[in-house]
Amino acid sequence: MVYMLVRHKVKDYAVWKSVFDQHADLREKYGCLGGSIFRNTDNPDEVVVFLEWNDLKGIHEFLDLDVHNDVMQRAGVVDQPDGYFLDLVEKVDS
Repeated sequence: MVYMLVRHKVKDYAVWKSVFDQHADLREKYGCLGGSIFRNTDNPDEVVVFLEWNDLKGIHEFLDLDVHNDVMQRAGVVDQPDGYFLDLVEKVDS
């Protein structure tokens, strides 16, 4: 498994979430297994998405699609996203 963490700011969370949800099948097609969405407690228009994928190849194939600029614009992303690819090193209990 590999993980992708993305942080960006949005104009309107409800609009962003609707567009995000519309692309669930596309993410799944490229190996996304789901994940979690977080919002900054001090700024709810800052969204962090943490997704689990089968492999890094699937993430890169997904990110290479030409749809992302259009999707981000329709979703109301207002800044340049920060993204990270992560390997799980260890789970901790507390």
